[in-house]
Amino acid sequence: MADTYHNYIGGKWIPSESEKTFASINPGNTDDILGYFPDSTVNDTRVAIKVAEETFPYWRSITPIQRADVLYRLIRLLEDEKKDVALLISKEVGKTIHAGEKEVDATIQALKHFSGAANRLAGETLPSIDPDYFTYTLKEPLGAVGVITPFNFPLGIGVYKIAPAMLAGNTVVYKPPNDTARIAAKLVELFERAGMPAGVLNVVFGDGNIVGKEMGENTSLKAISFTGSTAVGLKLGQAVSARGGKMQAELGGKNATILLEDAELDEAIKGIISSGMYNNGQSCTGTSRVIVLEEIAEVVLQKLKAAAQAVRVGYGQEEGIDNGAVANEKQLQTYLHYIQSAKEAGARIECGGERLTENGLDKGYFVAPTVVSHVTSDMAIAQEEIFGPVVAVMIVQTYEEAIQLANNTSFGLSSSIYTNDLAKAQAFIKQIEVGVVHVNIPSNYYENQLPFGGKKQSSIGLREQGSTALDFWLDTKAVYMKP
Repeated sequence: MADTYHNYIGGKWIPSESEKTFASINPGNTDDILGYFPDSTVNDTRVAIKVAEETFPYWRSITPIQRADVLYRLIRLLEDEKKDVALLISKEVGKTIHAGEKEVDATIQALKHFSGAANRLAGETLPSIDPDYFTYTLKEPLGAVGVITPFNFPLGIGVYKIAPAMLAGNTVVYKPPNDTARIAAKLVELFERAGMPAGVLNVVFGDGNIVGKEMGENTSLKAISFTGSTAVGLKLGQAVSARGGKMQAELGGKNATILLEDAELDEAIKGIISSGMYNNGQSCTGTSRVIVLEEIAEVVLQKLKAAAQAVRVGYGQEEGIDNGAVANEKQLQTYLHYIQSAKEAGARIECGGERLTENGLDKGYFVAPTVVSHVTSDMAIAQEEIFGPVVAVMIVQTYEEAIQLANNTSFGLSSSIYTNDLAKAQAFIKQIEVGVVHVNIPSNYYENQLPFGGKKQSSIGLREQGSTALDFWLDTKAVYMKP
């Protein structure tokens, strides 16, 4: 029998006033229930927000170095319990153990990056035009803030938002996705053991249309950081902006990888598979469009097809598996919908394009890595985010046409080009309309010291990660003093 969990408010596990619950299940085996969680109410959310508000004066009075001590202790806990946490990620999200371990490693690296910024939370001294005045700026926390995260990197993205928010001196109300509620509960347990004071981090489980909506509209939350779909993010952003709050959102993507005639094809194919197929394509920056010059198109298509067919799909907890299950039934249906849409639009399914049910996979949401050819820019598969292991191949005649095609979407998150022509690479960097650019590197590669975010409908507000990670969570106060 699976355990029942409650909301975490003020350092305690507090039952919801709602009697309704939802189950978190293993998408690789839907008979495996990982836990039951409260379908929380608006009032539950307001209670958490009030506690965060009440805790803020104490937390902001703690020095940044002292706040960072919690993150340093969290690093050690994650290092010690890496295998257990990776196993939980594998079971609840469907990804492989190896992918779970990589997520834990990435989370640890992010915590090291944020912790190291503790002694740099400072304003600046500026010379006044009046020699008798002393002028400078201060960086101050905002207050109680909200964090809303997606299912695809449940540990990592949660920490990418919560850690800098807390380090800056804010208190947090966190709404995790229902699909990964058990991982969120584990993260809370780890923070608690790392010495996080009561009320600094508060977690409310439940429906985004109830909990998330209240967070967006509640004036007591000074800022919201959201990662998820563009439609939800834009709607949430309107609510936050309407009440004068700060909004940060990482939204959808339709990321292109361009292959020029001088590309190292084997390296390029490897990058496309790792970013667009592994983790079932459930990566914001994963490649979903491959734009290739006609003279190498047939070779690329055959290599890509062979590589996709070589991806081993099965239970994420088993050895020798590259892809586990997609995260939930909605993702399965989205995958099937876009495959059917592509067929009806005249595209050709080169490989994959189906749900996998043989060899005991019928109890989970398993899909075949898919390569689609004969794709034109007006097709849904070329314009809309699928968030699945589906790569659309598009053929062009020139580099200029490739750039135009790559930019022809409403998104602008990430892109990559494979070429040995430095002039073309530099032109690509300038001309591509995205926030994260790669040359001869997979489109999902990132490092914590660089900012992360996109253009167009891929992002709202200040960037995450990098030197800008803390900026969103701070206000600047200008000071004029006459001694």
